[in-house]
Amino acid sequence: MDGSRSYKLKSETGAVVSTRKEELIGILDHFNIQVDNPVSVLTQEMSKQFLQSKNEGDKYKFFMKATQLEQMKEDYSYIMETKERTKEQINQGEERLTELKRQCLEKEERFQSIAGLSTMKTNLEYLKHEMAWAVVNEIEKQLNAIRDNIKIGEDRAARLERKTEEQQVRLNEAEKKYKDIQDKLEKISQETHARAPECMALKADVTSKKKAYNEAEVLFKRSLNEYKALKKDDEQLCKRIEELRKSADQSLEPERLERQKKICWLKERVKALYDQESSVNQEIEQFQQAIEKDKEEHTRIKEEELDMKHTLNYNQKQLKELKDSKTDRLKRFGPHVPALLEAIDDAYGQGHFTYKPIGPLGACIHLRDPELALAIESCLKGLLQAYCCHNHADERVLQALMKKFYLPGTSRPQIIVSEFRNEVYDVRHRAAYHPEFPTVLTALEIDNAVVANSLIDMRGIETVLLIKNNSVARAVMQSQKPPRNCKEAFTADGDQVFERRYYSSEYTRPKFLSKDVDSEISDLENEVENKKAQILNLQHHLSALEKDMKRNEEFLRRCELHYKELKMKIRKSISEIRELENIEEHQSVDIATLEDEAQENKIKMKMVEKSMEQQKENMEHLESLKIEAENKYDAIKQKINQLSELADPLKDELNLADSEVDNQKRGKRHYEDKQKEHLDTLNKKKRELDMKEKELEEKMSQARQICPERIEVKKSASILDKEINRLRQKIQAEHASHGDREEIMRQYQEARETYLDLDNKVRTLKRFIKLLEEIMTHRFKTYQQFRRCLTLRCKLYFDNLLSQRAYCGKMNFDHKNETLSISVQPGEGNKAAFNDMRALSGGERSFSTVCFILSLWSIAESPFRCLDEFDVYMDMVNRRIAMDMILKMADSQRFRQFILLTPQSMSSLPSSKLIRILRMSDPERGQTTLPFRPVSQEEEEDRS
Repeated sequence: MDGSRSYKLKSETGAVVSTRKEELIGILDHFNIQVDNPVSVLTQEMSKQFLQSKNEGDKYKFFMKATQLEQMKEDYSYIMETKERTKEQINQGEERLTELKRQCLEKEERFQSIAGLSTMKTNLEYLKHEMAWAVVNEIEKQLNAIRDNIKIGEDRAARLERKTEEQQVRLNEAEKKYKDIQDKLEKISQETHARAPECMALKADVTSKKKAYNEAEVLFKRSLNEYKALKKDDEQLCKRIEELRKSADQSLEPERLERQKKICWLKERVKALYDQESSVNQEIEQFQQAIEKDKEEHTRIKEEELDMKHTLNYNQKQLKELKDSKTDRLKRFGPHVPALLEAIDDAYGQGHFTYKPIGPLGACIHLRDPELALAIESCLKGLLQAYCCHNHADERVLQALMKKFYLPGTSRPQIIVSEFRNEVYDVRHRAAYHPEFPTVLTALEIDNAVVANSLIDMRGIETVLLIKNNSVARAVMQSQKPPRNCKEAFTADGDQVFERRYYSSEYTRPKFLSKDVDSEISDLENEVENKKAQILNLQHHLSALEKDMKRNEEFLRRCELHYKELKMKIRKSISEIRELENIEEHQSVDIATLEDEAQENKIKMKMVEKSMEQQKENMEHLESLKIEAENKYDAIKQKINQLSELADPLKDELNLADSEVDNQKRGKRHYEDKQKEHLDTLNKKKRELDMKEKELEEKMSQARQICPERIEVKKSASILDKEINRLRQKIQAEHASHGDREEIMRQYQEARETYLDLDNKVRTLKRFIKLLEEIMTHRFKTYQQFRRCLTLRCKLYFDNLLSQRAYCGKMNFDHKNETLSISVQPGEGNKAAFNDMRALSGGERSFSTVCFILSLWSIAESPFRCLDEFDVYMDMVNRRIAMDMILKMADSQRFRQFILLTPQSMSSLPSSKLIRILRMSDPERGQTTLPFRPVSQEEEEDRS
């Protein structure tokens, strides 16, 4: 039953009486049934293991358990441990008694020395009543003040509403004015663009007509010179003919011929000299043009070299700043910035600033997209180097610090004066929005609210879009209506895009916001090297040009000298011709030839004169056309200039109007923010008023609970609180020195009762320990005597039982070391030596086992005995002797039940009403399944 985890107690008829384990244990204790005692139920295997065990301590434990001496020993040990724990409790109780006695005496002394405090407590209660109604009075005063503030706040809210409306009107007017000016400017721009092609055409017409007039004028002057020369020749011929006619002397004819010959030679020479002069003149013009061209090229390259050097110096300076910024990022904003910030920290530590200035602003912002660095720099420009101050006093202190680091005449960073706030403006209602492109505000990570608010106020970064691609930016801003609240946009190249305007950036790379400093340094170093190489090439080109110019100037000087020599030779030859022609010779001349020549000359003069008249008419006609074209060109140019003159002030007005719109928007935003802030404050005060009214009701309710009738209180709550605290401290001091009477009395009674109760318990435990020691001493002696008697009885019974078979045996008990040694020898004791039981045969060992068990049965108390296959290894003689011994003992102990299990036949036993033999039927050899029934079926049969 124990192994099935359930218990059943059945009646004689088989009915279940109980299933409780407690009742089963009670029955076992009542009948002294020891289920786990090996003497009650001893199997053959258990007996075999016991007798063959080498450990004598295990045999001793078997003996102790069989005789229940082990249980007695354990009970004795448990009692001794309980006694020791009780002694420890007694010692602790005695220590506690000493402490309780001391406390009891202290409480008694305090109780005897305490004085009454009723007057102070009465005064304290009255002050509490006054305090309750004083708190009510103060809350009522606070309520009146809050109501007055709310009334003033509502008046101010109305004023702010009016100012916001007025600001909206001014903003509408400014936007209308801006739009009107923009329309006028657009109209002028369109008109100017419309007149530009006509102006270009008229300019080309004027140029062509001027060229035609100049060519006609050159032809006319050439014909005029020719006519003058022919007229002069005609006069000379007429004079010569007249002279020849008057001359009668024919004797100088050979000399005249010689002069004529020389004159012809000189004329030929003059003609050749004129050709040389013309050639040299062309060379001079070519050299002059070449020199002029070289000078222009030299000037252009020189200017380019200066620009390149300026760019090189700028890049070298920027490169130095970038290299310095690798160790200190602040140096990108200027070499003096770290020292200036250190000076600001010192001044702030000394208390010169109300709030520490913030800057440079570029160091306080971070880019979400590095590709937009140039666009954001182009938008913010000088604001990246600016500083923010809380008020103008801080601004003056910061300006004084800047004077130490920035020389007079050099540019200083901008200082923005704006009240510091811990929250960023709410710009959601006025910020630009585009699903694809961010604004400058959203493209930046700004940790400081003051920096974000300053950039919003100064630049309106919430309304500026950032569009990387230039064509996309034009499409978004100009090809369609710009996004809501967006006035301008910047591209990744830094170009600025308006609705109708586009401005290219002057810079190609970011200066302050670039993150990849090493890449920037590398690019700048490459650019510096390229600039140096370009400057070197330009210098080489300049050197070559200077050499070419010197060479051409030398050639020009030589040509001019040659030209002068030719002029002198021509003048000299012409002078000689004139001298020869003017010599009065009295010689015969062929008058007819001269007259023919004169006639031909006159015909030429008439032809030239006629040609001159035609050329003059043509020239006058071309001049009139030229003047007409110039007048038309001047007229349209004057109109374009007038339009430009009209556009310039309009542009200034547009810029002013744009600034005015921005100012009005900032003003409106300022009033809206002020109004929102004021309304928030007003609502907060109204909520505070509601809370104060509820608090007043609660305080009045509490005050009525403390004091039902209202008391006129002249003192303030703080004064009353101080008086109450002083009185409480005084009462506490009295309590600390004496204590409360009732409390001290209660503590004294508790301490006395605790002391007496503990003292009684300690005394009782001491008496119990003393009695327990006496009892345990007596019981231990009895236990030792009982153990000695059981040991002796076991030895005697064992020897007696062995002797019936003529065996000898010996049992040695060592109670000190808790060992038991058993030795058995078959045969006569005087002739054989004692051997260990393991050396015996199977029958002898079984017989010895029976003798040992019978000896234990003789000294152990149990209602039944059970042996399993005790004679399995015995021969017929030993089996008969053992069976006779068991039957004899069973007959002597008829009040006990003996159960013997054996495979041998018991037919030889004598018939007796005391002996009952149960034989089991032989098993079926072909059976494969045991005929067991389920437990449930057995339970059902039991119930039936």
